Amino acid sequence: MTTISDEVEKVATTTVDAAFRVHSTIGPGLLESAYETCLIYELKKRGLSVESQVMLPIKYDDKIISNIYRIDLLVDNCLIVEVKAVDEIIPVHISQVLTYLKFSNQHLGLIINFKTRLLKDGVKRIIRN
Repeated sequence: MTTISDEVEKVATTTVDAAFRVHSTIGPGLLESAYETCLIYELKKRGLSVESQVMLPIKYDDKIISNIYRIDLLVDNCLIVEVKAVDEIIPVHISQVLTYLKFSNQHLGLIINFKTRLLKDGVKRIIRN
């Protein structure tokens, strides 16, 4: 089983706190892009570095294939965040984040679904073993 470092856990906790702030301020019902933009702003206010829409190439045989995947947010170069505004998180969303973790060599990802009445019901931790 993979152990997540204290630093990564701190980044994840700060990210979830920032997401709660965004959700409590603007509520459910908006597009993913609105939540992503507000979350980036909130994370930067909290001193974290954030890259958005990060291209993630994959290696197939001996070939690097670019422009296949795009990570919503890479926070402090250690946490992948997939922003959703969907009725529910389904298995394909989890598989998506696991793929991002594998190809980026990261270990912790969050799916944050802002289309929930209570955000705590929309946060899912994904750990790559």
